[in-house]
Amino acid sequence: MRGCERGRRCRSDQGFVTAEAAVVLPVLVAFAMALVWGLLVAAAQIQCVDAARAGARAAARQESPDAVVEMARSAAPEDAEVTVGREGDQVRVVVVARPPLLRGLPFEVREEAVAVAEDAEVGSS
Repeated sequence: MRGCERGRRCRSDQGFVTAEAAVVLPVLVAFAMALVWGLLVAAAQIQCVDAARAGARAAARQESPDAVVEMARSAAPEDAEVTVGREGDQVRVVVVARPPLLRGLPFEVREEAVAVAEDAEVGSS
């Protein structure tokens, strides 16, 4: 092994560290960004769950539809769409939001909550 004496680098090994770093660093950065985005999506999902539940509770108490939407929007992520509906004795609140960052992606977080309206009569057994 000429040229590969102890304490010296071999000519064939020169540049490998630079090439490996050039490949690995962008992959690590992309992976870290994906993890952060995933956490932001999970946080938006949790906010949608809370907003839908708060809106359903308010609708079940017979608050006005505007008050229900306002209550749900205050707990929902920014620019979330809130829909309130009633089907018989049940009220349904649906919250749809786009996760922060990368809003250009066709991806949205959706949650709905259903509650029984307080004015509904409960059948006796």
